[in-house]
Amino acid sequence: MPILTIILSVLLPPLGVFLARGIGSDFWINCLLTLLGYIPGVVHALWVVLRSRS
Repeated sequence: MPILTIILSVLLPPLGVFLARGIGSDFWINCLLTLLGYIPGVVHALWVVLRSRS
């Protein structure tokens, strides 16, 4: 599951954050960042997913 979440974080950043943390502040921040630009959304999603694993 962690590898799938990382892959989804790269393809669809909000989905990766949703799977890792659910709908919360991280999800909405990621949606906003993804709307502002794809790269900031991916970076934030990877940061959230990798932080939640440890």
